[in-house]
Amino acid sequence: MVMDNKDVVRAFYDAAINRKDYSAAAGLVGPRYTQHNPRIADGLAGLEEFVTGLRRDFPALRADVRRLVAEGDLVVGHVHGVRVPGQPGTAIVDIFRLEEGRIVEHWDVMQPIPEEARNANGMF
Repeated sequence: MVMDNKDVVRAFYDAAINRKDYSAAAGLVGPRYTQHNPRIADGLAGLEEFVTGLRRDFPALRADVRRLVAEGDLVVGHVHGVRVPGQPGTAIVDIFRLEEGRIVEHWDVMQPIPEEARNANGMF
């Protein structure tokens, strides 16, 4: 089965974040993986360290992918991340660049979801 870029990114969220399965996530990443989040090291070693840390520190963490937008080799995810069930969580925008059906670059921006908002529109 051939996956389009959005399918690859959706599978990556499931493997790396929800299941915390480094091996499955690594299969979706290219041989060169550039990480722009300053808290995560480059390459597969950085991804493995990140996924291992999630499994250890936040075993119940979930990423709820609300929308994916693709253009060319880029996929943007709008995601609700919750580290601990019952907490408001974080609104996340991830940008992935893919080559030949594999993720090769990642950027992200995260914003904590406040307990109270000045509007009723929600962040998703």
